Amino acid sequence: MTESLVVGVDAGATSTRVAVHALDGTRVGYARAGAGNPTAHGLGKAVANVAAALDEALGAHDGRRVVSSLTGVAGQMAEMVPELAKVWAGHGIAEGPRYMGDTLIAYAAGSPEPDGSLLLSGTGAVAARIVDFRLDAVADGLGWLLGDEGSGFWIGRQAVKRVVGALDRGTPRTSALAELVVEHFLGDERPATPRAVADRIVRLAQADHMRLAALSSLVSRAAEAGDGAAVDITWEAAERLVATLGRVHVSGPVVLAGSVLTSEGPVRQAVMQLLPDENVMTAGDAAGAAAWLAARDLLPEADAKALHAAFTAVSP
Repeated sequence: MTESLVVGVDAGATSTRVAVHALDGTRVGYARAGAGNPTAHGLGKAVANVAAALDEALGAHDGRRVVSSLTGVAGQMAEMVPELAKVWAGHGIAEGPRYMGDTLIAYAAGSPEPDGSLLLSGTGAVAARIVDFRLDAVADGLGWLLGDEGSGFWIGRQAVKRVVGALDRGTPRTSALAELVVEHFLGDERPATPRAVADRIVRLAQADHMRLAALSSLVSRAAEAGDGAAVDITWEAAERLVATLGRVHVSGPVVLAGSVLTSEGPVRQAVMQLLPDENVMTAGDAAGAAAWLAARDLLPEADAKALHAAFTAVSP
């Protein structure tokens, strides 16, 4: 078993990461490729990207040494099963990977405890209660149009609403937040009137709504500079996230995941202030967490817990 390997896959909507570990936690291979989510990008592209990352991560290692593997992916997984089985077989791996939802992988990236809760805020936002590494209850995660309160998209939308509302009323662009929003959408372009600026921003946001999510880091920057509107938005985001968590959390650690909550910034800081009595952990590497879950059934429980940090350390 000392020569055995496990493989973890984080097949995300923006990128795919594959981690290869020995059972003692040593990382022997790691690779990144394009998006691996078939719902968002189509089956063919998703499988090709996972295959590319697996090939690079395995490198010269013999696939026959792989004794367990696990893929974390959002949405429908069934269509990937036969395709990835072919990819695995092409590397001499005896069995295709097991599959698990990305919510569970995100939780495992932060804690080796089988019971606890996840609070995730990235582009979207969701909270989940985990029992024995199974999904027991979910709150929010309803998508950018009708839910995901406190997410990066929600933060960006709140900022733009405030700014275009002020422009519509003819208010000059004097705040740090307003300047950052206008620059984000228009660059050096400046229409003649505040209303024309508002109209242009609205048209651009409607054409590509994901530009709103990209504003989240700028809102954090404005809040850190003391902009009152940005401070209000980031604090309200934290309150909404903690309220969502409160709908599912019972006991155990709370794992923070997603770029909004794993980055040191005003939303994370506010969430920490609002959870003073909880054992709050931060998610590490999701592909490593998938590899740890793949290894977990092959190791004594105490050993698996002790090795968790080695598997989930963030890859350089």
